[in-house]
Amino acid sequence: MAVDYSALKKGGLMRQKQKDCFSMRLKSVGGHFTADQLNTVRQVADRYGKGYVHLTSRQGIEIPYIRLRDIDEVKKVLKEGGVEVGFCGPRVRTITACQGAATCPSGLIDTVKLANEFDRRYGGRELPHKFKFGFTGCHNNCLKAEENDMGIKGGVEPRWDSAGCTYCGVCEAVCPEKAIAVDKESGTVTLHPDQCVYCGKCIKSCPADAWTGDRGFVISFGGLYGNRIAVGRHFLPIVFSEEKVYEIVEVTLKFFEDYARPSERFANCLDRVGWDKFQQEVEAVL
Repeated sequence: MAVDYSALKKGGLMRQKQKDCFSMRLKSVGGHFTADQLNTVRQVADRYGKGYVHLTSRQGIEIPYIRLRDIDEVKKVLKEGGVEVGFCGPRVRTITACQGAATCPSGLIDTVKLANEFDRRYGGRELPHKFKFGFTGCHNNCLKAEENDMGIKGGVEPRWDSAGCTYCGVCEAVCPEKAIAVDKESGTVTLHPDQCVYCGKCIKSCPADAWTGDRGFVISFGGLYGNRIAVGRHFLPIVFSEEKVYEIVEVTLKFFEDYARPSERFANCLDRVGWDKFQQEVEAVL
């Protein structure tokens, strides 16, 4: 019987060099697996593989050396243990996320909640080529948001209150973009909004709590790490509404669907069709 290797790959089974052996990709959202799920994975790797797993660069798990004849049985065992097989090919891929505000002291957004909601809305959506989302909770950027086709980073728009300020200059010293100027003699603090990257270091470092701010989402587009490397670009101001983020996602995916050639990554599509055209369509929903 002929083997449909394309269908197997779409279903998360990557063909190995070894005859009739596959590396089985498991579904992951933000790299979260329960202890019970991990125990199921261990049992499958021991019984059907070679007793080990591969941890992927996108927070996933692959079980190598799954034999062709065992695939259906392995899927059944995994399902009974609450583990889903992943997917590959031209679609929205595994959504990555750091631990975010729910766990990390530096986190500004709930990356885990967002990753799960994005998976519910967009996970596996068919597209001209693979498309990757990545969430990182702050500007420490542990998940490298700009590597993704669309990256979302936690940010905060700072506000200064003169009443509590001692004009110590710490905010000016820590600002990575030199967006803040402190003049103690005149009693003024100047923030240049066009230079601010919403990192919130001024707020975190202020000993007088003179800086506060509103948390939101800093979005990048067109990241690509493969045969060609491109760093995702920022052209939007910080976005405060989660629903507005979903509107931006829909515009982005539709643009990709409408203009990309088959097997063309999003960054290459933007370079060919025009970043200005894409920016106009995204800004229209703000």
